[in-house]
Amino acid sequence: MKIICIGRNYVDHAKELKNPIPENPVFFMKPQTALLPNNKPFYYPDFSTNIHYELELVIKINRNGKYIPERFAYKYYDEVALGIDFTARDLQAEAKSKGLPWEIAKGFDGAAPISPFVAIDTLNDKENIQFSLLKNGQEVQRGSSKDMIFSFSHIISYLSRFVSLKMGDIIFTGTPAGVGEVHIGDVLEAYLEHQKMINLMIK
Repeated sequence: MKIICIGRNYVDHAKELKNPIPENPVFFMKPQTALLPNNKPFYYPDFSTNIHYELELVIKINRNGKYIPERFAYKYYDEVALGIDFTARDLQAEAKSKGLPWEIAKGFDGAAPISPFVAIDTLNDKENIQFSLLKNGQEVQRGSSKDMIFSFSHIISYLSRFVSLKMGDIIFTGTPAGVGEVHIGDVLEAYLEHQKMINLMIK
């Protein structure tokens, strides 16, 4: 099982981090050990002093595929979840300054809290999936799938040119604006439409 993450997939988020708008999906991977399911607490690591939350829609691949045409990509997923892409922003900045990969800042243990998956067909509008994040009871992020630069289908088609997609692979599809720091004692609550999917304590 692979965890593939898409970066800079919302215009406002790219702007808030002063990154250029990508012409193609930017992707990186997290190891399976990054997954943090079942609302287990996130333990703040000792190698960073600047951990940021990034709430994202997550899709799960339901069949194997390679070189998937975009017009058929909708057949390769039917469930969605919410995930938090925790990022050690200080380590990421250092890696970027040296032209190094980001994995040290993105792939550490527990860096990918994830909710249970739900069938996309049960949502009100699968072309306009609403999601939001509260930090200590205050909304800090709100997004919609219609605002993504690259759609689910485009992402799947593009990725499959480079990486064979296998049943059970999950794709974090990018975060909207509003990312920010977490501190020990914070509580993060993530909502898919009006359903609470994640309730996470930072310890």
